[in-house]
Amino acid sequence: MSAPKKDDQVKDVDFAAYHAWLFDMDGVLTNTASVHAGAWKQAFDEFLKTEATNTGKTYAPFDAEGDYEKYVDGEPRDDGVRNFLTARGITLSEGADDDQSDAGTIKGVGKRKNELFLEALKKEGVKVFDGAVALVKELRLKGAKVAVVSASENTKTALVAAGIIDLFDAVVDGHVVKDLDLKGKPAPDSYLQGAKVLGVDADTAVVLEDALAGVEAGRAGRFGLVVGGDHHDAPGVHDYADGLRAHGADVVVTSLAELMTHGSHAAGDNPQ
Repeated sequence: MSAPKKDDQVKDVDFAAYHAWLFDMDGVLTNTASVHAGAWKQAFDEFLKTEATNTGKTYAPFDAEGDYEKYVDGEPRDDGVRNFLTARGITLSEGADDDQSDAGTIKGVGKRKNELFLEALKKEGVKVFDGAVALVKELRLKGAKVAVVSASENTKTALVAAGIIDLFDAVVDGHVVKDLDLKGKPAPDSYLQGAKVLGVDADTAVVLEDALAGVEAGRAGRFGLVVGGDHHDAPGVHDYADGLRAHGADVVVTSLAELMTHGSHAAGDNPQ
């Protein structure tokens, strides 16, 4: 099955051709991307301050928008730590899973980020994108299979907190990625695992992502359709949308509600 040629015109997509929908979580289903970005910033800036004191070097702080999108968004936690610190010219030992958050290792920095994220999650709660949840419910009514595919090891915690975990037939999260030794996004492994769990071929499944690494994973896995969600660009600005297309998105929307009229055809019924 070939991908649609007109990447941003939803009306040209034959949604009836797809039997399963694989949703990323952060920035697609839940509005937790900013919480992740804030936790990453605090963890990295704390580490960089200590590193600067120890080495006498000066490091640019973590940019919660640009650095988040470029180095950590959609990536497994350890890969995100490694990506960003490498960009700052810092090499750390991997460490071990039981490292403390101040260990000065890849695992330690990642653990600190996770502590901060969970603290924020407990304090702020989990907000969902209403259009995304409405789409999931409509797809289920039409008989389509739906799953969450996320690099986060906190995926189930967030889905439970948001009250939407029961909407999904399967969850492929950071724990599954680690247990099965899957490569993280932009490799397609986690999405291919999601398709496998749902019992469908990749070319009959849709990937829905907001991260550049995520849409790249969808393209690499030869999925039937890759939808990019653009919550970044201001009105009239298309830089991030263009980036999503360049990395593999066939369709770019600002809200998954834009797919409702068309996506509800997934099982062949007329839209309500």
